Amino acid sequence: MIFEQHYLECLSQASYLIGDETTGKAVVIDPRRDIAPYLESAAEHGLTIEMVIETHFHADFLSGHLELAAATGAAIGYGSVAEPEFESLALDDGERIMLGDVILEIRHTPGHTPESISVVVFEHADDDVPHAVLTGDSLFIGDVGRPDLLSSKGVSAEELGGQLYDSLHDKLLTLPDETRVYPGHGAGSACGKNLSTDTWSTIGDQRRNNYALASMSKDEFVAAVTEGQTAPPAYFAFDAGLNREIRPLLDESASPPRLDLAATISAQRGGAVVLDTRDPNEFAAGHLIGSINIGMAGRYAEFAGGVLQPGGPIVLVTDPDMAREAKNRLGRIGFDNVVGYLADPVATFLENPAEVRQSSRVDVEGLLTAMRDRADLQLVDVRQPGETAGGVIDGAFLVPLTQLNEQLTRLDASKPTIVYCAGGFRSSIAASRMALAGFVDVADLLGGYGAWESARAVANT
Repeated sequence: MIFEQHYLECLSQASYLIGDETTGKAVVIDPRRDIAPYLESAAEHGLTIEMVIETHFHADFLSGHLELAAATGAAIGYGSVAEPEFESLALDDGERIMLGDVILEIRHTPGHTPESISVVVFEHADDDVPHAVLTGDSLFIGDVGRPDLLSSKGVSAEELGGQLYDSLHDKLLTLPDETRVYPGHGAGSACGKNLSTDTWSTIGDQRRNNYALASMSKDEFVAAVTEGQTAPPAYFAFDAGLNREIRPLLDESASPPRLDLAATISAQRGGAVVLDTRDPNEFAAGHLIGSINIGMAGRYAEFAGGVLQPGGPIVLVTDPDMAREAKNRLGRIGFDNVVGYLADPVATFLENPAEVRQSSRVDVEGLLTAMRDRADLQLVDVRQPGETAGGVIDGAFLVPLTQLNEQLTRLDASKPTIVYCAGGFRSSIAASRMALAGFVDVADLLGGYGAWESARAVANT
């Protein structure tokens, strides 16, 4: 058996390639949209990808099922409850897929979504203990899938939570303790709240250590898994819809075209967002007026999905060597409308100072001065609820970055505003988005809440 986990750090997303060496048949489960790694691995091992299996309609990324089907002719399989627009195989509960000696068994495990499935992997047809189970978003390492993402679609969190409880106890925990668990996501994903940094475990270890699998009633389980969930990025509903639909394919080999400053400004005036992917300090030193800063070093695509409108045109400001990567990473969440990138941004900014602005970044001392001298100061904390539970700066509005667009109207754009996050990365994103929205005086806190807490600790010694 060939068994590969492909883990995408920037989205905390895991996909899998499973093949039978005797027959050369292979399956890919939950592929990302840029599919080159699966094609390269299949060619290396002499495998033919015959099927793509999706464990559910994903919300946090745009899956590569259509790209793989187009590239290989593979069939696309979903649990039989799913109703995609494109041609697919309806996989029944208990159905077995024979790759050769390697067997995949489908188990319906609804709860995260109604159509969720898990895939049990047997290395040999006569094995009593499965090699592994691929649990999608039903069971994570240290957590389980959140059942509240469809609460606005007519399916309650309580209803899905009850289904998830049954799926875990009737379909997954019935597997032998030695069975390896390979989930769809790891730490950092908004599809759960307590995900481990480990990318695999065993059924036995999860039975002992996963808080959501402790002995409790169904009602207690639903309460436990819905409490304290993060605010999901605004693009989740967009991606969940796209994953059901026939849509354009991603050409991951294509780079966006180079644009000069005039073409960039023309696109911006026509409604395009100028997305500056440089480090926050570089952005603060000088950037095109009206641009948004989302550095490539962080969870770039996820943050972009939280503050940009799906489908809107985008012009990138980035190193030319990173233009294709920046475009493809946006493509992973279905933000495909990249019209180009600004050529030679630093030289362009130096030659055109009238089109450039600097950002204001304050340290803790500067924040304390503003808090003392400005009675109308507006503090904004863009961390997630799980982070703010550990403490906030007095008087701050709590507006998670992933929900910033929807909650901008809670804030007063005419007031002087200082934004902070944990360390100063997300705050630059938020401050630049707020400046674009018309906030007249907005800065962000260098070092974020961590710097604030450190300064307080020193002051108290």
